[in-house]
Amino acid sequence: MFPWNLFPFNKDTKNALQNMKPDQIDKYVQDIIEKLMPANMRGMMNPQDLMSSFQTPMGDQQQTASPLNSNAYETHDFVFVRIPLKNEEWVKQIRIYHTSNQLIVEGIPDHEDKHTITLPAIVKKKGAVATYKDGILEIRIPKNVDMQFSQVDVTEI
Repeated sequence: MFPWNLFPFNKDTKNALQNMKPDQIDKYVQDIIEKLMPANMRGMMNPQDLMSSFQTPMGDQQQTASPLNSNAYETHDFVFVRIPLKNEEWVKQIRIYHTSNQLIVEGIPDHEDKHTITLPAIVKKKGAVATYKDGILEIRIPKNVDMQFSQVDVTEI
């Protein structure tokens, strides 16, 4: 069991943090990070640089969110990708491609949009089938069963 009574934060610390201004919180976090870093690493990295590496711009977060709401899963023989389509007309304008480990969907919701979905297993080049039913586009791709093993020799040095 974790010894919570040895934890450095208590009720007073919580109240103090709630009453701080954002710039005071930033300075407090920088001071803690500076104290935690070993003395030989302090010259290598500024605590401000460390904090900025954790922050991501809002534009990056919006680009990673996929409006397709796709679901990819695998069975013994196939990889399935299901994409709910809001508009039935999208079936006529959608373009679907795949590599051995990715599915690329172009043309929805806007004509110039491109979405990449990582597949859960390696798939074959041929044999993919896409069907649309009840507002769901389902892509079925046969899995590639690669049973070629390569032995790696271990040498003693």
